[in-house]
Amino acid sequence: MSGQTFESGVKSKMDEGMNMKDEEKLYRRNGILYSTIMSPPENLDALKDLEAREDDVLLVAYPKCGCNWMVGVLRKIMTTCGYTVPQKPPLIEFHSPDAQKAMGQMPSRRFIATHMHPDLIPASFKTHKTKILVIFRNPKDTAVSYYHFMNNNPVLPKAESWDKFFSDFISGEVGWGSYFDHAVAWDKRMDDPNVLIATYEELKENLLEGVKKIASFFGFSLTEEQAKGIAGESTFSAMQSSSSASHGQFGNVFFRKGVVGDWKNHFSEAQSKQMDEEFKKKLSGTKLGAKLKYELYCQ
Repeated sequence: MSGQTFESGVKSKMDEGMNMKDEEKLYRRNGILYSTIMSPPENLDALKDLEAREDDVLLVAYPKCGCNWMVGVLRKIMTTCGYTVPQKPPLIEFHSPDAQKAMGQMPSRRFIATHMHPDLIPASFKTHKTKILVIFRNPKDTAVSYYHFMNNNPVLPKAESWDKFFSDFISGEVGWGSYFDHAVAWDKRMDDPNVLIATYEELKENLLEGVKKIASFFGFSLTEEQAKGIAGESTFSAMQSSSSASHGQFGNVFFRKGVVGDWKNHFSEAQSKQMDEEFKKKLSGTKLGAKLKYELYCQ
């Protein structure tokens, strides 16, 4: 997307989506579904050669856990600290092989993001001990947000119905794979000093604290005033209202509701119980499970 504005880049992808059959919009690679338009096989093939740097700023989030929101927050932190951050989406799997090569020429510090499963993130990020911010959101709200995203974004196939989508989500038959597989893998790295795991819910509750913690984790120094300014401009509602400037006519696709608890408007009692069981089976007794405060947000 180099040389294009974010909006024109997104528009060309969306136009491509409108001219493609739904069944062609996802493809399977090593058992995981990916977006044909945004993350074609050649992009994923090129990732193995991506050379990380120790001072890269890496953001990782499963889809619809607050990635776009945190992209905005990290951009503001970095520009406040004098770094130039390109406007194009920082998701590495969205970058063509050429765009990935061009990243090698970019000055430090680079801002990179991804939805990839931790085991599929280029190994050089681990070798270079790159710091990674990981954002998670409770699985019920993640599922609802993902469902609406698929229906509003022509790049992805339309979710046939909430019930069908729910069973696909539980079984990991959605783009980027199973939420629970991602969560279980990140739980293993909860004590890694180069990984900071934050939740969507805690950031909603106290964004100022979150901004300070994230800046300090990456070694960016902000004054109290700067941190307050960034937090004030980065509430979900502030970003939603400025999304027409940042994301053009597609702002409403990326910033829909941003609330905690919207799942109650979609889940049947049986679905709620099924998700509870899945959570218990995969994350009960884990550090990440405790951090997600499931009882508070999902029951």
